Amino acid sequence: MCVTESKPTRSLAGIAGIVAVATFISKIFGLVRQQAIAAAFGVGPAYGAYNFAYVIPGFLLILLGGINGPFHSAIVSVLAKRKQDEVAPIMESITTLVVGILLLVTVGLVIFANPLMHLVAPGLYITAEQAAAKGMDAATFQTLQQTRDIAIQQFRIMAPMAMLAGLIGIGFGALNAADQYWLPSISPLFSSVTLLIGLGGLALYLEDRIALPQYAVLGGAVLAWSTLAGAILQWLVQLPAQWKSGLGGFRLRFNFRQPEVQEVIKIMGPATFSSGMMQINVWTDLFFASFIPNAAAAVSAMGYAGLLVLTPLGILSNAILVPLLPAFAKLAAPENWPELKVRIRQGLLTTAVALLPVSALMIALAFPLSRVVYERYAFKIEDSYLTASVLMAYALGMVFYLARDVLVRVFYALEDGDTPFRISVVNIFLNALMDFFLVKPLGAPGLVLATVTVNIISTIVLLWILNRRLNGLPLREWSTSMVGLAIASAIAGVAAWGTLKATEQILGNTGLLVLLVQLSIAGLVGFGLFALIAARLRLPEVKQMSDRLRQRFFRR
Repeated sequence: MCVTESKPTRSLAGIAGIVAVATFISKIFGLVRQQAIAAAFGVGPAYGAYNFAYVIPGFLLILLGGINGPFHSAIVSVLAKRKQDEVAPIMESITTLVVGILLLVTVGLVIFANPLMHLVAPGLYITAEQAAAKGMDAATFQTLQQTRDIAIQQFRIMAPMAMLAGLIGIGFGALNAADQYWLPSISPLFSSVTLLIGLGGLALYLEDRIALPQYAVLGGAVLAWSTLAGAILQWLVQLPAQWKSGLGGFRLRFNFRQPEVQEVIKIMGPATFSSGMMQINVWTDLFFASFIPNAAAAVSAMGYAGLLVLTPLGILSNAILVPLLPAFAKLAAPENWPELKVRIRQGLLTTAVALLPVSALMIALAFPLSRVVYERYAFKIEDSYLTASVLMAYALGMVFYLARDVLVRVFYALEDGDTPFRISVVNIFLNALMDFFLVKPLGAPGLVLATVTVNIISTIVLLWILNRRLNGLPLREWSTSMVGLAIASAIAGVAAWGTLKATEQILGNTGLLVLLVQLSIAGLVGFGLFALIAARLRLPEVKQMSDRLRQRFFRR
């Protein structure tokens, strides 16, 4: 009996529902958190520095501690096949190994904060002579120096997130293997709540100190400490559930040569790098962004736009990937490959049905969406223009980002982490090359387009290799369905844009209520038109999604 058989196994639809609801709640809180940051700091040095400082600690937290990250994926792949009484020793050995390594990493991050920040954002370290040679005025140069100093301070504060990331990822993987999905999916909420509390405390402290000269420095510290507190809380809330499920405790075990531990390491090592491709590409983008004259504004806009994309992407990603990973793992044997191909199609087509219309509407409605979500207090209309341009670039790649992750999970299920690893190495260099050529003519949107292109290439290559590995995939059939959905989405996007312009002629384009009405009308027109066209394609995935939505919203 495997660990998932300790209680009745849920259906994929049931798991997806739990994950979607929990992730939706977490993402809503994440959006509110980002709105609070925008209102407090706009695109100023405090939040600009935070984006640079968060690169390495955040990379580790998202990569190692995130749902669908390599730690999570490796743990699920191994524990889903093990008996209940075998789990605790495996978990304790893996935890001992990972915490030991990441504790050393944490100490290194604190000691070498300055040179590491120089590596992340070398553009922040230019001298006064170099700034003058570039035609940079004194105020911009001073802002650049302040951004650098705040970033170093924030980096040191958030360094312990390296160790916490490993603990979070291992724990959530074990909980998913034990058929527990709610807590891992809802956990990012705790991070958002702590940051909102921190910003609330900052607002109260500054109530009578509006002209405080050290506002950016103090605000930067609050952002960093609140982020660290959120990571600690994410780890603490999972401990009672782990202990109750018999998934191990704080006992030190050094059985690193145990076959199950070696299997986790075998998957985890290459998977850590390949799954971190997006985060490594984020670092590459920020590396080049640091050379943009107003670097703080550029990276702030990338952060705000990225959150708008990651909100729907995160919800759908968890809802699609979390239930599919155990299913892929159980179908890895050659005799089960026909059913595995069906599951791969299900993952890819569901991704397209869910994300293609969202991408099209985000491109069409990027500017009013940025205004509605962020434009208040410190966030001005010119910041909305910049954020909207970056958002349009991000939206182009949503489908390929998630489709790539679906395919990578198939390789993990086949116990092959090397192939995604090799592809990721090549793509990182390709992303850096494209960043180099696109950053000067296009600025921040060019950096995002470089990452989008890399994800497209990666998806195509992974699909081609799987086609050979699994003795052929019905690629022509899948491509026809994808093209049909893409055309339906493009039509929906054009219709939404036309509706927006028509309502602007009637209502104007000022005022939060007016913008909300325009977005609502344009969005409903776009989604409605997509639904009508997609229904004519008669795809099983469209019908499945339609049935699930009908059951959820029209249930008696």
